[in-house]
Amino acid sequence: MPPVVAIVGRPNVGKSTLFNRLVGKRLALVDDRPGVTRDRRMGDARLGDLEFRVIDTAGFDEGAAQSLGARMQAQTEAAIREADAILFLMDARAGITPDDRAFAQIVRRSEKPVVVVANKAEGKAMAGAYEAFELGLGEPVAISAEHNEGLADLYESLAALLPEPDDGAAENGDRAIKVAVVGRPNAGKSTLINRLLGEDRLLTGPEPGITRDSISVEFRRGSQRFELHDTAGLRRKSRIEDKLEKLSAADALNAIRFAEVVILLLDSERPFEEQDLRIADLVVREGRALVIGMNKSDLADPAKVTPKKLREQANHWLPQAKGMPIVAVSGLQGQGLDKLLDAVEATFRVWNTRVPTAALNRFLEAAISQNPPPAISGGRIKLRYMTQPKARPPSFVLFGTRTSVLPDAYTRYLVNGMREAFDLPGVPIRLAFREADNPFAGKKRR
Repeated sequence: MPPVVAIVGRPNVGKSTLFNRLVGKRLALVDDRPGVTRDRRMGDARLGDLEFRVIDTAGFDEGAAQSLGARMQAQTEAAIREADAILFLMDARAGITPDDRAFAQIVRRSEKPVVVVANKAEGKAMAGAYEAFELGLGEPVAISAEHNEGLADLYESLAALLPEPDDGAAENGDRAIKVAVVGRPNAGKSTLINRLLGEDRLLTGPEPGITRDSISVEFRRGSQRFELHDTAGLRRKSRIEDKLEKLSAADALNAIRFAEVVILLLDSERPFEEQDLRIADLVVREGRALVIGMNKSDLADPAKVTPKKLREQANHWLPQAKGMPIVAVSGLQGQGLDKLLDAVEATFRVWNTRVPTAALNRFLEAAISQNPPPAISGGRIKLRYMTQPKARPPSFVLFGTRTSVLPDAYTRYLVNGMREAFDLPGVPIRLAFREADNPFAGKKRR
């Protein structure tokens, strides 16, 4: 396992900017306002020949017990306990503040190796960096994360502190299933993931919109690894005015695009609202496998959340992913979580399905025999054969003549038939058409 480095400091000293610089891409949200980061976020970092895991944390903010600020601070303290070394960031332009001194006390008590990093030290800002000596945490390293300055000095300081990577650790060849958990604000996404992990890894609370970044965490159940992505709640686009919420929504959409299976978490007391259907449609259009989690099922009227009623509603409102798994869960009580993960694994296998060409063409022959394609403008549409060029999601190509005028209703007939014939519930099915070359094209008529 690579060593772990936590980036800590008060709000708005540039922790997320340094995090993005170390991982080599924009993973963490960055904005001028303080307190953008709330959860701790991990990424694979490289600095010269150093490879390590880096944790971006929330800024230190004292608050009353159980307040949002106190819960954010608890997440930061958990990152410090997990780390092998700490990068303590301060603002070289502002110098040392009372919050810096308070945070230094927490870092000192951890007894972890520390590098004091004076960020924003471009230009003539070094005077403030020298104030860091009074923290008693060692000589500060002056950098500018935004302008990529001073990282060579940071490399030297960090290399002296990090333990050697454990090369003898057995590396498992198994691959994690990438799962994005999405839904409207306050659907219980972070609570559900915390229950799966068995710890308060993600910040939760009654306040809507707590999650901002798309946070990735890994865990194992039996022999299967999962990479879970917690996302910000998605509201209707017309209601999003704040710049930060726009960034959070974009991060959530990226999590959907890079996932393999998406768990859409619905509120059992108010299922299948318009925004839920919009999110589900987006998941299908992106080609991801879909699993419906009916959260807070312990609070709903049992007569309204029976499997039969939920299946009827889902197939009615989401015909584009007909047959998707629907699992009643309670993230707060820990109910139905094994069934939810079973559904994720089963849907992932379906998403990777490949159908033999011979079976596809037997299906096509039977479908045409039972319901021939209609004649358009007096001309017949001939469907000749079908093949599957790729999976993830299952994608098929149908060859024939005049396929460009084939009615949408007939396309749906074929897709629904394939879904039933080859047992493909809950995943998008792509069906493209190719017209056969006209053997007489370009030849002169006699």
